[in-house]
Parts: sequence; C-alpha cells; structure tokens
Amino acid sequence: MPELPEVETTVRGLAPVLAGQRLTRVEPRRADLRKAIPVDLRQRMTGATVTALGRRAKYGLIATDRGDTLIFHLGMSGRWRVDPTDDLAHDHVLLETGAGRRLALNDPRRFGFLDLWRSDALDDYPPFAAMGPEPLGERFNGAYLAEVLDGRAAPIKAMLLDQRIVAGLGNIYVCEALHLARISPTRPAGQIGRARLDRLAVAVRDVLLAAIEAGGSTLRDYARPDGELGYFSKQFLVYGREGEPCHCGATVARRVDAGRSTFFCAKCQRA
Repeated sequence: MPELPEVETTVRGLAPVLAGQRLTRVEPRRADLRKAIPVDLRQRMTGATVTALGRRAKYGLIATDRGDTLIFHLGMSGRWRVDPTDDLAHDHVLLETGAGRRLALNDPRRFGFLDLWRSDALDDYPPFAAMGPEPLGERFNGAYLAEVLDGRAAPIKAMLLDQRIVAGLGNIYVCEALHLARISPTRPAGQIGRARLDRLAVAVRDVLLAAIEAGGSTLRDYARPDGELGYFSKQFLVYGREGEPCHCGATVARRVDAGRSTFFCAKCQRA
C-alpha cells in the first residue's frame, strides 16, 4: 500500500500539472472504487480552478476555488497517470485542464477512493478528525512522544502505526525508523526514555525525507505520476531483508505482529 512518502511524491508530481489550472473535464468512469464516487463529482469539479495541492497522512488533497477539496486515497494499487497516450481498462477517473494536460486515476484493485469535502472543514472529515500530528510537522518530536506514550504498555511499533498517535506512518517506514533509532519494535512504548524518543522522532523524519527524495518505495504496483518507479527500496536497512546481513554483521530477522511482518536486527535494536 502506498504510504506517506508515496502520497507526498504523488502530490508533488501532480502539482506542476494541476496547480492554478481550470478543470475542463472531470469524468468518472464507474460509480465506485472502495466506496462510492460522489455522484456530483463532475458537476462540482468541472470548471473549477485548482488552488492548492497537499497531503494529510496517506491522503492526497486537491483544493479548488469553489471551496471544495478532492480527497484521494491510492489504496493498494492506485496511481495517477500524467498525460497518458492510451486508455487503460482501470483508468477509473479522467481529468483534463485548460492547458490540455490529462490525468487518469488508475486503480486495478479498486481499494482506493475519491471524496469531496468542504475545504474550510477538512479537520472535520471523519478519517482526519481523530488523527495525530503529521510526522514531518513541528509538533511531532520527542517531547510529544513522551507525553502521548506515557504509561502505554503496547509495543512501540504498534503505537507508531496507530493513526491517533501519529498520522500517516505505515509498516515499511516504522520498521526502518525503529532500526535507525536502535529501538526494539517490541519494547513497551511507555518504557522508552526521553533521549531515545528524541532519537526516534528524528529517525522517523529522516527516513520519510529520504524516501520522499528517492521518490518513494516501489513494492508491487506503485509508480510515480510520471511513470517512474520509486527507489527508496534500494536503501532499506531491514525491511524485506530477512536472513540478510545487517550493517552491524548480525542477521536481519522477521516476526509477525498483528498480521504484519516486522523486520529488525536483534543486535542493533535491543529492548
């Protein structure tokens, strides 16, 4: 599933095509993806001018001068294709701008979705209402983690994946950040000292920024809007590297927690 860096990369790829442009064509080609596409999507978006693009957690945001924001989630296999020269079977929504640029939302598995929400009330959008701070924002730091994790017995990995604690972190980048911070994924979150939490907050930020710089991680279906693949997977320290050597000389291990694979180095990441 595309995680925060992949969505950020997608939004940055869409910005040169959409920012400041009038949408001359908005064509849903089916009634639903994971959930129903707004029935008035064409009416509310056609003729609107895109005023801003952004991201909240793993959701992309396209704001217009009509006070609406188009919210998209890429699900398992979704991606925007920029200026496609062909029509693919799973191009489910088409956009065209006054400058003649075209976008196609392609989603073979249809686990993504589109929604419309008033721009001045985005904080009230149900998936956003209970979310924690953005991991790249100023509020996310060691002090915040110390406050929110105080007394929590759950493993630190589970806490970082909880969107109420921090918005947008997924399995790949949590594994990588915990390794970089040298913290065991099974460590009870409330037992981690402030100095290590400071280190963890920095590691989360560093891993995400490096992944964004590399264009995200291509696992299975993800590609950037320009069709290029993300290359951060070539920099993975532990994720997907079970049985391979860690940089310390030990062997990367794998365990399953709540149905998800956790990759770690028992030597580097002591409890």
